[in-house]
Amino acid sequence: MAGLEQTLTVPQGLPGRAWYRHRVYAPGLHTGYGVKTLPGIREAIEEGRWDEAKQYIGVVARALDAYSDRLDGARAAH
Repeated sequence: MAGLEQTLTVPQGLPGRAWYRHRVYAPGLHTGYGVKTLPGIREAIEEGRWDEAKQYIGVVARALDAYSDRLDGARAAH
């Protein structure tokens, strides 16, 4: 289970704020510390950046698949 959460982070950070790396939740770009779920997707949609939203849907889907695979592996080990 160690390191499982890292599968949900992206080294280059989120669009517009490289210092936030979590793909599932992060403070909103325009909301101060108010959390946004799926921030890369949600903010791109809210701002009409459809190509970026489409790209980030794939990024998040791959991250969730990797998380699921690692979780399944950890569960099978027990």
